[in-house]
Parts: sequence; C-alpha cells; structure tokens
Amino acid sequence: MEKCFGRPGDASGRLEREIRCYDFLDGLGVSYSRCDHEAAFTMEACEEADKTLGVNMCKNLFLTNRQHTDYYLLLMPGNKVFKTKELSHQIGSARLSFASGEEMEEKLGVTPGSSTVLGLLNDSGNEVRLLIDRDLTKEECFGCHPCINTSSIAFSSKDLFEKVIPALEHEITFVDLKGE
Repeated sequence: MEKCFGRPGDASGRLEREIRCYDFLDGLGVSYSRCDHEAAFTMEACEEADKTLGVNMCKNLFLTNRQHTDYYLLLMPGNKVFKTKELSHQIGSARLSFASGEEMEEKLGVTPGSSTVLGLLNDSGNEVRLLIDRDLTKEECFGCHPCINTSSIAFSSKDLFEKVIPALEHEITFVDLKGE
C-alpha cells in the first residue's frame, strides 16, 4: 500500500462517484493524501490504510429510525464502540437501527462499506442528518473513503469543519458518545 497525494493520475477503472469526491475536494482547495487497497468493509480492514496515511479512519454509520422516515450519518472515532441507546437519547429518536444497503445507495449514493461524509454530496434533498461525535473535533486529521471502499483519504480536520461540511450544506448535530 502506497501513500499518494491528491487525486489518482489515471482515473481509468475508477467509479464516477470516487472521481466526483476528488473534484469536490480539489475545488475547495483541500489537500489530501490517498491510498488504494483491497475492499475494506470493517474498521479492522482499514488498519493498514490508517498506518499508511498516518490517521485513524473515521467510523461512518448510516442509521434510520424504526419507521425508516429519518436518516442519520454518524461520524465517530473508529476505535469507539457504538451503542444505539446512547445515541437515541441524545437525538430524540427511539429505535435506531442500521439502514439497509438499498437505503444507503438511494440516500448517499454509496454501497455498504463505503459510507462516508462525502456521500452527502449525493444528498441534495438534505434528507440525511449529519451527526458527529464531539471527540472527532479533537483530532488533527480526518480519514474516510472517497465514496468507494477500495481507497481511503486523509485531510485536516480543520478543512473538514471549515470547508467540506459547509460546502456539503448540511448542519452538524454534535453528540457525545462514551462508547463503553
């Protein structure tokens, strides 16, 4: 696995949704490092990318309420345990569960294992509520997938909060998860 800077020099074989992420970041003037790898469906599978990029990859969970009428994208430190009860209480939504792969594709334009804050590029109707664990604000760098789980990218947390999220036009709801 090799650390690269910026977008791939050759875009052949890459999905449009991945290239769109690079276009978006480049358009905002966000500097990022990148590495390509085998498909990573779990946080454990991201460990090598973490080491290569020098960042702890963010856990991105796509959630829904029981009625499947409200959707949430939760960003939290990758090493934290997720407890639905803890989050439900903070956002006032009972019976949270993971949204289906079909719902993820419909709302975020990504497949399971590829959930990312950059998927909000595809949420033009602003149907997904962005939730961020406050501990992520303490990190210097932010790591995620560029809408595909065969690549990982890292950029500054400052750019995440000052450039990326404002450009995605989604409000942040900060949550405090203990992960115990």
